[in-house]
Amino acid sequence: MEGISEAEKICILALVQTPGVGSVTIRQLISYCGSASKVFDADYKKLIKIPGVGDKVVKAVLSKSELHWAEKEYLRCQKEYIDLHFFTDQTYPLRLKPLYDAPIVLYSRGEIDFNANRAVGIVGTRQISEYGKAVTETIIRDLEPYKALVVSGLAYGVDITAHRACIKHNLPTIGVMASGLDVIYPATHKRTAEEMQVNGGIVTENTLQTKPDFMRFPARNRIIAGLSDVVIVVESGKKGGSLITVEFAQNYHRDVYAVPGMIGNNQSEGCNMLIRDHKASIFTSVEDLATALNWTLNNDATSTLEQRPQHISFEGFTQDEGQVLSMLKQKGPTQIDELAWQSGLHLNKLATLLLNLEFQGVVRSLPGKKYSLI
Repeated sequence: MEGISEAEKICILALVQTPGVGSVTIRQLISYCGSASKVFDADYKKLIKIPGVGDKVVKAVLSKSELHWAEKEYLRCQKEYIDLHFFTDQTYPLRLKPLYDAPIVLYSRGEIDFNANRAVGIVGTRQISEYGKAVTETIIRDLEPYKALVVSGLAYGVDITAHRACIKHNLPTIGVMASGLDVIYPATHKRTAEEMQVNGGIVTENTLQTKPDFMRFPARNRIIAGLSDVVIVVESGKKGGSLITVEFAQNYHRDVYAVPGMIGNNQSEGCNMLIRDHKASIFTSVEDLATALNWTLNNDATSTLEQRPQHISFEGFTQDEGQVLSMLKQKGPTQIDELAWQSGLHLNKLATLLLNLEFQGVVRSLPGKKYSLI
């Protein structure tokens, strides 16, 4: 995990654990202060001036009550070979970085390539039918030539069927959990979770020893949607986690497909409803999906996530300008918040710097507060 110091990582963990401080607020704090360490070094007068930060949050941060816990958490992760992916790290999933509600830190275990060229979320009911099993296994089998990463939730039904089919067909798969990494839920899937780590693995935003409380599942579903390019709903009732995942996927501008089912079948009511309401395209085959998404078997080598400008000279620029230009060369289009975190520059100073670089014709602004090299 290159890019930030161990002390900074511990401070970020402490912020994540501080009561009343969510991911959006943490971004605000770090953006205005320059780093998590500087957040804890700041005084009341500085913190209270940050937009969206109130008295309760400031007092919670100033108490520094979670720093000792964060240090123990960090050391335990090292001891148990758990990888931590902080929002400011190069290892953090590129698909999540632009999302306003992306986790500040992810815990993972396994051999995971978050930035695979293609990522498919497969979700559905826990009460899977034989038809649902057959469809899920067929989807995985047909995805194999496209080397897609399959993302699901390690739950009963469609999720575990997808994960096990991936193991069978040697397709990378990620199980996103609503608990801590040391609390496999359901416990009966522990062996599958271990097998997945050879080619994929398990991931969560929750701290160690976190139990899978009911309200953590919708949060888990947003990560499934965020890590995917397209989400396929195999089977679903009128209500359930799959439909929540679809809502997140739509908010994140992901493609959504639903497998049609028999009219009157409880397991297919949700899918049929999504298709009827034009909230999902009808899924007919992986071949049709690949055509719609412009996938071919000849373009595996070039990932749009990894395309970067190749040549630019930094001569004649200030040190700060050169630092920002170097980051844009390495990362490609990047949000201003991330540039602030990575560079340590205050947002106001960075905004002025970027404007000057635009005037010089080397940087351009993009939708979503992103910037890229020209």
